[in-house]
Amino acid sequence: QVRLVESGGGLVQGGDSLRLSCVLSGSTFSNYAMGWFRQAPGKVRELVVAISRSNNITHYADSVKGRFTISRDNAKNTVYLQMNSLEPEDTAVYTCAAKAVRIPIAIAELYDFWGQGTQVTVSS
Repeated sequence: QVRLVESGGGLVQGGDSLRLSCVLSGSTFSNYAMGWFRQAPGKVRELVVAISRSNNITHYADSVKGRFTISRDNAKNTVYLQMNSLEPEDTAVYTCAAKAVRIPIAIAELYDFWGQGTQVTVSS
């Protein structure tokens, strides 16, 4: 079965950077559009960014545009989330998701597979 495993979270200070990784196993990674979502305590889960399976179409949340960058390496079955200029408001559990479609998907409920999440904490 499809399995997603995230890594790269941690505790950083405001203005720092982190890179999250998500590895997909159990299926052909290049068949899946991927998404990163986050959920802060007491808040609903929200899309951070989604990417098409061919790496050429992305959809970013306005709150992260210009600071976060998604990329994927289909040879490594991995999607990355480069997060720069982190702010305390970015503190959340970040989770990757996969759906076997071509285009990026912004709606969480449409994804078929989810990782366990990785905690990102940004101190002020």
